[in-house]
Amino acid sequence: MSGRPARAELAEKVAGEITLSDEPGATLRKWRTDFDVSQTELAEELSISSSVISDYESGRRASPGIGVIRRVVVALLDIDERRGGDRIRQYARVVSAGFESDIVQDLREYPTTIPLNRFYGAIGADEIVSGTSDRISGHTVIDSIQAITRLSSEEFYRLYGQSTNRALVFTGVTRGESPLVAMRVVNPTPNAVVLHGLGREDLWEHAPDLARMDGFSLAVCNADLEETLDRLRELP
Repeated sequence: MSGRPARAELAEKVAGEITLSDEPGATLRKWRTDFDVSQTELAEELSISSSVISDYESGRRASPGIGVIRRVVVALLDIDERRGGDRIRQYARVVSAGFESDIVQDLREYPTTIPLNRFYGAIGADEIVSGTSDRISGHTVIDSIQAITRLSSEEFYRLYGQSTNRALVFTGVTRGESPLVAMRVVNPTPNAVVLHGLGREDLWEHAPDLARMDGFSLAVCNADLEETLDRLRELP
């Protein structure tokens, strides 16, 4: 990451995405929900009616101009800072690790290791195969399609952050072939892999064998993605 503050870089990213989007209202809504800010809360911060926010997001009102976008971005960041700055810190972690935030949705290290079953319990994951280790010290949440199509094997390894003693959560999974095959070219392997977006019955039939071969715990999770991310942010 550059020497600029994470807040400034994130503000530039959010404003740029909204401004350049073919559907700026939908992009505004995406970022508002990413920051976990309601339309009412954002409207109060901007001293406007919540119906104005709703009209922008639904496309009923003409696309917001640069001035409006700037005020919205500042409001979202101010709200986040008052809450403790979690979203800003999350962005800083991802970017400092050398990734775009559309590839890595969350990356963090824990102050101490935690039992893997606690991690699974927090997100409602269903363990399919037990691994050789039952504790983790961090997690990385990865968009599986973006990671597989855009990352080299060296960059894939950097998803581990400071340690392989962690869980990799792959989102946007249909059966699990692609992320698990990709895992085979990276050594060593993480302690756990979670395939998000499918249930036990949807899992690729060869997935358990690959997990056993490489010694990592394999689990599936079909909870809402935003809810899953919120729960992970509360760990450890």
